Amino acid sequence: MIVALDHIAIAVPDLERAIKRFMEDFGLQFEGTEEVESAKTATAFFPLPATSIELVHPLRGEGPIAKYLEKKPGGIHHLCFRSDDIEADVARLKAKGYTFLSESPTLGAHDCKVIFIHPKSCDGVLIELSQPTADHH
Repeated sequence: MIVALDHIAIAVPDLERAIKRFMEDFGLQFEGTEEVESAKTATAFFPLPATSIELVHPLRGEGPIAKYLEKKPGGIHHLCFRSDDIEADVARLKAKGYTFLSESPTLGAHDCKVIFIHPKSCDGVLIELSQPTADHH
């Protein structure tokens, strides 16, 4: 029986830079690094409890997921970080040089305010910020 999402792995060309991004820019708790000799990898961990898996599929064959599926047979599409003040996070990250796919947050699933950070700002990974509305948690 599957009981939890253990982790999402992201391949990064510059480990120290990526660690700095997740620690300083996104404010995640850094748990440390470990060299896994058998896999020939250096790993860094950022625990994030209470997560979920979101499956995304094109609505009526349209939209950005349809375009994504034209290029790839599927795969990890994005990571989403929950925010308690999305406007402040956007302003802070823009000031650090992050590029967003839109000017400001829009309404997404569960009536959350959402915005996406351009993958070129995050080693090719699309990252979404999401803030639940007052009536949905």
